[in-house]
Amino acid sequence: MTSMLTIAEYSVELVKDPFQILSGKRYEFLLDLELDEDDELYSVQGITIKLVYKVDGEEGAIVNYDLIEKSTERYLDLDLEAEEEEALAAFCKEHYNEAEE
Repeated sequence: MTSMLTIAEYSVELVKDPFQILSGKRYEFLLDLELDEDDELYSVQGITIKLVYKVDGEEGAIVNYDLIEKSTERYLDLDLEAEEEEALAAFCKEHYNEAEE
């Protein structure tokens, strides 16, 4: 059983698409997680999620994400649970507009 994700810090940037090949806009989030030691995602080094969020009209969705061990920058072969992904999508929907155009 995993606890809900607590985001300690985050940044968001608009991903430039100079050729307008992709529909909608993409935003890259870097999310530093605050995890309990008993959480299966916990690492002493800390965990960051690097995530791409797409906004097309009124629709928003996570395109992909990676879990990265912060101090080693090692990619972790782990997936989030469905409700964690939903929580991340809701967070991104709330914060993507903070990116500078």
